[in-house]
Amino acid sequence: MKYKLGTLAVAAVMAASPVLADLVFPSLSYRTGPYAAGGIQFADGYADYFTLLNERDGGIGGEKIQVPECETAYNTEKGVECYESLKDSGGLVYQPLSTGITYQLIPKMTADDIPLLTSGLGRTSAKNGNVFSHIFNFPANYWDGASVAIKYLLDENGGDLKGKKVSLVYHNSAYGKEPIRTLQELSKKHGFDLTEVPVDHPGQEQKSQWLQIRREKPDYVIMYGWGVMNQVAIQEAINIRFPMENFIGIWWSGSENDVLSAGEGADGYKALTFHNVGSNFPLYDDLKKYVVDAGKASGAGDQVGSVIYNRGIYAAMLAAESAKTAQEIHGVSNITPSQMRDGMENLSMTEEKMVALGMPNFGPEFQVSCENHGGNGLVAVTQWDAKAKEWSLITDFIESDQEVIQALVDEDSQAYASENNIAPACK
Repeated sequence: MKYKLGTLAVAAVMAASPVLADLVFPSLSYRTGPYAAGGIQFADGYADYFTLLNERDGGIGGEKIQVPECETAYNTEKGVECYESLKDSGGLVYQPLSTGITYQLIPKMTADDIPLLTSGLGRTSAKNGNVFSHIFNFPANYWDGASVAIKYLLDENGGDLKGKKVSLVYHNSAYGKEPIRTLQELSKKHGFDLTEVPVDHPGQEQKSQWLQIRREKPDYVIMYGWGVMNQVAIQEAINIRFPMENFIGIWWSGSENDVLSAGEGADGYKALTFHNVGSNFPLYDDLKKYVVDAGKASGAGDQVGSVIYNRGIYAAMLAAESAKTAQEIHGVSNITPSQMRDGMENLSMTEEKMVALGMPNFGPEFQVSCENHGGNGLVAVTQWDAKAKEWSLITDFIESDQEVIQALVDEDSQAYASENNIAPACK
């Protein structure tokens, strides 16, 4: 497998050298470490989309694109080092693919006037742009995911979850703990019993957790896992004969990496998503022609259409469309990070736009504003077909319970603003 730029050393050299392209989209990747399987797929998709824009369109608005890559190994300290080494390169937006790195970068990037995009990860209350002026988490966040999981279960139970038992199996980290408060509030609202089951990193040993689940006999299990933790959890669920159709993972627990090793036993497992699955989109014909067949793919080209590769494609597309919006707003093609922030804050993703991009129904429609940096909280449910070895979307994009979510966003973001003496950003 060939990579473009993959080490801190290379990135540091690049940062100290003249920028070779006009529009720079740094990639804080992790091709090594315990979560490399997903990290590689995301980084490949992210790089390949920008390569497509260069090869097919000549870049964005006539400006060529460069994607310097820096290896974080999903380590917070390394992630911060990558940002520091790259920030003078003119990088327009950073997407760290790590909640731990995100928390450390929030104050740094705000002070440096550089935007941060954390789709489906990071600090959920960053949705409040009035407090987090440079942080964006559209189109959905962890709390949206928890809410839509419960909405889906409500629909499966005729609108009533009273007396039902729901267990949350979660990665015992800042990421995994994100949905707890939301699920606690939703349990009060809908009358289901919630049990929290933490799993320590990296999650290779879960016997005691699944013995607890077998003993307590929950009706449903929701999982916020990552990497090998997902594979182990699914296998342990199979071992205790927990019904897969009642097991729902967050989007970081819903890739091919998580289910293939379990074989037929994983059939029916479900996962949340904020983008579509598969490669049946016109865009992929162009990717094949201009990137894969041309020998310009970031990786071996064998992951095209996989769930997390698609997530990398989607992340790059959102960044590119934000850049186009910034170019339109400011009337220049060679935009700055500050102007990129304006583009992100005024981004409008419509189905018409996605069709024009060759990505019909690839993601939900949403609108960003100064007050709302997170979009409309639309999430869909996918299901794994073990025989076909593919994921399928089994619902439309469903809006999260904004009454519950917005109250929690307001509470948490205002506390952050008070602690850090942040004045409202929106006039």
